[in-house]
Amino acid sequence: MIERDLFQLALNIQDPWIIDCIDFNSDEKRLDIWIDFQKGSEFPCPECEQPGCKAYDTSEKIWRHLNFFQHKCYLHCRVPRVECKDCGIHQVQVPWARKKSGFTLLMDSLILLMAKKMPVSHIADLIEEHDTKVWRVIEYYVNGARKFEDHSEVSVIGIDETSCKKGHQYITVVADLDTSKGLYLTEGKDSSTITRFKEDFSHHKGIPANINQICCDMSPAFIFGINNNFPGSDITFDKFHIMKLLNEALDQVRRKEQLGNVLLKKTRYIWLKNPSSLTKKQQKELGNLKQINLKTVRAYNIKLALQIFWSIEDWVIAEKYLIKWYFWATHSRLDPIIKAAKTIKMHWKGVVNYIESRVTNGLLEGLNSSIQALKKCAKGYRNTKNFMTMIYLRLGQFKFDLPT
Repeated sequence: MIERDLFQLALNIQDPWIIDCIDFNSDEKRLDIWIDFQKGSEFPCPECEQPGCKAYDTSEKIWRHLNFFQHKCYLHCRVPRVECKDCGIHQVQVPWARKKSGFTLLMDSLILLMAKKMPVSHIADLIEEHDTKVWRVIEYYVNGARKFEDHSEVSVIGIDETSCKKGHQYITVVADLDTSKGLYLTEGKDSSTITRFKEDFSHHKGIPANINQICCDMSPAFIFGINNNFPGSDITFDKFHIMKLLNEALDQVRRKEQLGNVLLKKTRYIWLKNPSSLTKKQQKELGNLKQINLKTVRAYNIKLALQIFWSIEDWVIAEKYLIKWYFWATHSRLDPIIKAAKTIKMHWKGVVNYIESRVTNGLLEGLNSSIQALKKCAKGYRNTKNFMTMIYLRLGQFKFDLPT
């Protein structure tokens, strides 16, 4: 009797439910608890909540509960169906588990808590359940949380793509740059991803006309999609992607020049790093290389000059500076640098917009790093759907109404 009272209290079993029987098997390391309802109990209708409905019949259900001192624990109950005069016959919803679930709410809560820190395969091994059952729990709560998302206050977003599988397969990530929250994920990186985002955004009370700033890379697909779906927004091209463009051009100059100058071999990271990030040894090596008349040094100086542009606060001064930089870059006689400068010229307005908007995809770059770490830690995902579900769980900032 004391055991039943103890477990009834621990499981928070309340009237009309009672613990009927407990079986502890030390050999199988298993604890089974049978729950029943008191004879003559009445329940509210699951549909209309009309009180006073009596049991019509019952069906046996089993749920996996939290382990009890390393022993698997299962709850058993004959769940009644009740007959409502207005709604007909419906099965009662038990308070310790959600409908059609094989886990209790506390087990669901534990799974979600672990899923935020470890791969699903590890969770499945730990609780000794098939990983498909674990994925069902995560999908249920993530999909449920997304249904109630409210994007009505979102006005500044960042858009970027990240790889999801080998073979150039990508997903597009959209984030709220004001709250650092992942808003939307979809497969691909073409212009249709922006259209799908707009539909999802509107479905979650988002107002497309309220999006006044969008930060992205210089992808023609993204630009086309934004202009078609968010014509009233200003595009700011991400400064990190622009500097990446210059770094790639600089590296092309170095690679070509090193064919005739062995001093440039194994110096790639010296040119790509910011001067403040160089080690003392690298600083000394860079100083020695700067004393030689190298094309790579000229390309490096052009890159450093563009970095100064991002720190200018006055729009007029910044544009004048960029015009002078563009003249220098296009007259450098360095083909990769000239090509990069002309690419910036083609996207001039979105580059200069940074001076006023000050928005970058630095947040998304951080999110992408988390996403790639997530993929590496799990050693890949069975499908893209599972991958995106896990990203939503980790980066969506959802709040789940679950017991703790």
